[in-house]
Amino acid sequence: MKGFIDDADYSVGLLDEGTNLGNVIDNYVYEHTLTGKNAFFVGDLGKIVKKHSQWQNVVAQIKPFYTVKCNSAPAVLEILAALGTGFACSSKNEMALVRELGVPPENIIYISPCKQVSQIKYAAKVGVNIMTCDNEIELKKIARNHPNAKVLLHIATEDNIGGEEGNMKFGTTLKNCRHLLECAKELDVQIIGVNISFCLPCWSAVARSRLTAASNSWLKQSSCLGLPKCWDYRFHVSSACKESQVYVHALSDARCVFDMAGEIGFTMNMLDIGGGFTGTEFQLEEVNHVISPLLDVYFPEGSGVKIISEPGSYYVSSAFTLAVNIIAKKVVENDKFPSGVEKTGSDEPAFMYYMNDGVYGSFASKLSEDLNTIPEVHKKYKEDEPLFTSSLWGPSCDELDQIVESCLLPELNVGDWLIFDNMGADSFHEPSAFNDFQRPAIYYMMSFSDWYEMQDAGITSDSMMKNFFFVPSCIQLSQEDSFSAEA
Repeated sequence: MKGFIDDADYSVGLLDEGTNLGNVIDNYVYEHTLTGKNAFFVGDLGKIVKKHSQWQNVVAQIKPFYTVKCNSAPAVLEILAALGTGFACSSKNEMALVRELGVPPENIIYISPCKQVSQIKYAAKVGVNIMTCDNEIELKKIARNHPNAKVLLHIATEDNIGGEEGNMKFGTTLKNCRHLLECAKELDVQIIGVNISFCLPCWSAVARSRLTAASNSWLKQSSCLGLPKCWDYRFHVSSACKESQVYVHALSDARCVFDMAGEIGFTMNMLDIGGGFTGTEFQLEEVNHVISPLLDVYFPEGSGVKIISEPGSYYVSSAFTLAVNIIAKKVVENDKFPSGVEKTGSDEPAFMYYMNDGVYGSFASKLSEDLNTIPEVHKKYKEDEPLFTSSLWGPSCDELDQIVESCLLPELNVGDWLIFDNMGADSFHEPSAFNDFQRPAIYYMMSFSDWYEMQDAGITSDSMMKNFFFVPSCIQLSQEDSFSAEA
């Protein structure tokens, strides 16, 4: 059942009703404690199927093009391909991974804002024609190297509500679109639509209150203070934008570009509203509540415009859990921690724990944004057990390799395990060569009920079905008990 992100020969354990994710994690914690204590992931593929069903139920009018760079594990890509999603690729390698699964080129978009000539030529070779572009230099590169290109103009809508300076790194302005359309006409490049880069109101007052309530409930159970500042999923998203009015600006700007293109002689038929979906059904419904009326006004049904988006973490974040091992421990003075952090008392010790995974591995996204998961102690401890101010670090001993600045935990020992959920997004990068750091193994699982739901969804990929095997409730996770998908 073990696989690596570049190994397509993965396997998936099918769990009966007597077995759950916690049982699987317990089993592998025990196994890794005996054999080497390396960090590992457990991926629940059933959650990906549920996310797709949720998407279909709430925003069926918008076709998802999964952002491959978010998580390119073969099991993830294969199951999404079988579900019929499109794919947004930012490199040759990502396009190759998706094409090898038999995904038709019309279901692939090349979204890199800065494209290498060799990769544009590769896209042309394999028939990936749809790509984004936001400036004249890129447009000329595409014209020279991809005669069949179909371009989406990548526009950035200004945040009139007061966003952070420098948030919008890519995307042309509405003012510059006419010039780009005229250049495309001269270069004989086909412009077929618009790719919007704008701020999502992912931090509305209602969403904030719900998350605060959930956080408070969690705090009562675990007393951990390592909470994220904001559930900020950075694709085309700025966390500063909190008002739905931004959608009005974005979609009205897109409508203006469509009208400009029509005047110049282009026939536009695709609108890409970008990413930024957090993964909660509430947020998806909130976004749909705002977007649907606007689409009815600017791009009504029957207009011939296909609406797509680029969800990434939406599909995979909650599907993966990471287990890490404490490899070292240091006792420090309690007053060495930041003044704004709650402490247990200056006369009590504080602890620094070093784990066998960090920012140069699975926590790479921590270098650029806040951690959006909360550590859970795997071992059982008493409710009245004392809690100590603690910080969590990766194995490099680098000052940047800090995972959690401060939280309250029971005293841990070397060899204990911590569990991080919601680790499916941006965690599967090639690790640093520091200290022979080993890439965590990935163990895939799915409940029988989710497997049946997957069949009801119409997944018939024979290549994927061969990777499933039955796991009895006694949790003997080996492929000796093979399961035939045809049984």
